[in-house]
Amino acid sequence: ITQLLFDCDNTLVLSEELAFEACAELSNEMLAKHNIADRYSGPDLMTTFVGQNFRGVVTGLQQKHGFKLSDSEVDEYVSRELGKVIETLEAKAEPCVGVMPVLEQLDKSKKYGMAVVSSSALSRVQASVKKVGQDKFFPKDHIFSAATSLPVPTTKPDPAIYLHACKVIGKDPGECVAVEDSRSGTLSAVRAGIPTVGYVGSYGGVIKQKEMAEVLKEAGAKVMMDDWSQFMDCMAQIEAA
Repeated sequence: ITQLLFDCDNTLVLSEELAFEACAELSNEMLAKHNIADRYSGPDLMTTFVGQNFRGVVTGLQQKHGFKLSDSEVDEYVSRELGKVIETLEAKAEPCVGVMPVLEQLDKSKKYGMAVVSSSALSRVQASVKKVGQDKFFPKDHIFSAATSLPVPTTKPDPAIYLHACKVIGKDPGECVAVEDSRSGTLSAVRAGIPTVGYVGSYGGVIKQKEMAEVLKEAGAKVMMDDWSQFMDCMAQIEAA
């Protein structure tokens, strides 16, 4: 193993809750415009769509509630959501608990290359890692976004963004390890042929963490951690296998 590929939201940066608040506001506006009575809170949307970008959320809402937006309407919502989210993240984002010492250690050891592979828009990911002081650990051109870095925007669980990242970095998927906190993210990495560490430390409470650990295992994660202090042990397990 020579390369680490980290998801961003709620893996490196506690950003998912903040982002879904902005997401809910626009989702509810969309539903109201189409005379649909249902409304979502940030946590509601997060439960259903965790690990997907806003384009994926919009697609899911259209399928679930039976309405149709034009491509230009979708683009406009995606653009508005991005502006709202970046503003919130630049004010409030914090690193995931315990991740900074691990990144420092990995950076010092130089054993692995490090990259970020996210579903979120590139500008949002860059704003997140910069706000929490993680930008120094990742080469600028090794931050990848399923919403922005590909010729056709997509979202995890599509493996396209992981395959793209491997190609750009010049690594075979089998030389990499991914770290993911969501089902869609884990499926994306596993479908790309990348051994994956499932991280559940950002989920609130032991019951939810255990539940999510099962979900990520089922999606194909090789090893699980609920705290960043366990990361080196997880790597040792994967490398031994």
